[in-house]
Amino acid sequence: MYLLTAAGLLSLALGIIGMFLPVLPTTPFVLLAAGCFAKSSPRLHLWLRNSSLFGNILVNWETKRCIPAKSKALAITMIVLFGGSSVLFAVPSGAPQIGAGLLVLIGLVVVLRLKTC
Repeated sequence: MYLLTAAGLLSLALGIIGMFLPVLPTTPFVLLAAGCFAKSSPRLHLWLRNSSLFGNILVNWETKRCIPAKSKALAITMIVLFGGSSVLFAVPSGAPQIGAGLLVLIGLVVVLRLKTC
């Protein structure tokens, strides 16, 4: 129980940091934190669901398994801009570049397949 609570707090911290760092995603970490809290701390889970910052996203995900169109568009834009520029300019040519490109492509496919609210 304490391990899940700690994992939830760490995930939430990473999600909050991700709001300011474009290479770190916010939504997956917040969803992971909510999942950890749901199993370990109903009080923290309720607090996160009722937060003005993340509550709407969590309620939509938990009830309808969908994300808002604005969040989806932002995620796609960030993946293409930052993931694509990283692959083109920051990753060494050859196998590392191909591997990084595949990871960016997988992330893009995952986001595109999510249901939009």
